[in-house]
Amino acid sequence: MPTTSTTSRSESDEQIGFVNWFEGAFTGVRIFHIPNGGHRAISVAKKLKAEGVKAGVPDLYVPAWKLWIEMKRTKGGRLSAEQKEWIAYLTGLGDSVIVGNGATDASRQVLAFLKVRRE
Repeated sequence: MPTTSTTSRSESDEQIGFVNWFEGAFTGVRIFHIPNGGHRAISVAKKLKAEGVKAGVPDLYVPAWKLWIEMKRTKGGRLSAEQKEWIAYLTGLGDSVIVGNGATDASRQVLAFLKVRRE
């Protein structure tokens, strides 16, 4: 599992660590990022919105497992109202969603998800 230092890493750093762990642990299982966050120029944000980017969609998706992953920092990350709405919608469709508070927590939750899935 990924490790974190005693200093709080950014959500991006945590996500990079998690994706690196995931791709090493589950060779052949595809995971991808939904680029719906971050700071952008207003013109770029308007274009992405017109193209279908939606606020609150979880950060990562594993299609083979119908698993969405919302990454947060280990401390201080909170779900927005839009994120809560998307999580309720996706779980209502039968997909699974985990919220990982850092790379280590997300990896633990993925392993727990797989254990339950196999039972």
